[in-house]
Amino acid sequence: MLGVTGGIAAYKAAYIVSKLTKCNVDVVVVMTDAATQFITPLTLETLSKNRVITDMFSRDFPYEVEHVSLAKSSDLVLIAPATADFIGKAASGIADDMLSTTYMAAKGIKVICPAMNTAMYESEANLDNMRVLAERGVLFVEPEEGLLACGDVGKGRLAEPDYIVDKVLELLAVTPDLMGKKVLVTAGATVETIDGVRYLSNFSSGKMGVALAEAARDRGAEVTLVAGRVSVPMPKGVEVVNVVSTEDMYTAVLTRVGDMDYIVKAAAPCDYRVKTVFENKYKGDTLTLELIKTPDIAAAVGKNKGQCKLVTFAAETENLVANAQAKLKKKNADLVVANDVTQEGAGFGVDTNIVTLITEDAVEPLPKMSKEALAHRIWDKVLTL
Repeated sequence: MLGVTGGIAAYKAAYIVSKLTKCNVDVVVVMTDAATQFITPLTLETLSKNRVITDMFSRDFPYEVEHVSLAKSSDLVLIAPATADFIGKAASGIADDMLSTTYMAAKGIKVICPAMNTAMYESEANLDNMRVLAERGVLFVEPEEGLLACGDVGKGRLAEPDYIVDKVLELLAVTPDLMGKKVLVTAGATVETIDGVRYLSNFSSGKMGVALAEAARDRGAEVTLVAGRVSVPMPKGVEVVNVVSTEDMYTAVLTRVGDMDYIVKAAAPCDYRVKTVFENKYKGDTLTLELIKTPDIAAAVGKNKGQCKLVTFAAETENLVANAQAKLKKKNADLVVANDVTQEGAGFGVDTNIVTLITEDAVEPLPKMSKEALAHRIWDKVLTL
């Protein structure tokens, strides 16, 4: 359950709902009357695909004691943003609207994300209220320092939504089926230098690899993310190894193979590099480049994996299954995740994917879904190997 209270940061609830929903979290939003002045219930209903609750006495739904029902069904109650007023109510046991009554009845994990003016946040009353709640087991995601909506500069700005989402996902990992396992994921494109200002690369955004790393982390794994050029922020709670060239990625992966239980090759390393790199910017009228093959990282892992399971990706434009099956055998992989990049919603840089999971004895096509949801489907499959 996400509780939204009446502060200017309420608009950020839309991103929180969207990101959690993409991660297969069922989100029910409860808003205070004041919150509806900053963001409409319709916005959050559209993103959560659940009815947003604002009125304690609404009769436009089948009867149940809703605040009790919702409190019982929620694994986690998140209040973001949380005003000083709400924090005071929660500390004092005041239950005079739908949000405060549901919060009071809830028995699950409670997370509060304060957002308010610096003077209010640092007031003795607010700090005392937070201290009381912390002693009761409530978890706080502290606000950040910066320029506030009122024009003041100081502590009180709502924590970054991505950080809040990461914390929620971490707390919701009630089935840590990768606990104790070591996972290495590669993500993004590599870069091969041509001269002082130019390079060869590809369209990979790194979104799929980052989603796989985040999913493994949320399921309890110790994760190493070997990242080339990516267009999304690096996830918290994982070891990030930044690389540039395919040779760099090869070295980073191969030196860690022996320590890993699972390696997922979601990156798109360049297959070729320039044989002779120009030290300075090339200024000739014509340019002919001689390209030579770069190391085959997946094949090298396949030869040296031991008991480690290898998952590799196959981005194809034709003969999807046949090409992926050939790659499975050639790379000595345990699973190939194949996608036709010409399909709408399955190419580089988008937030969704359409893949077929291919093992030695099975071909399993999956429907279009978010990359966050797909990451968990892939890990579900990997754990059956």
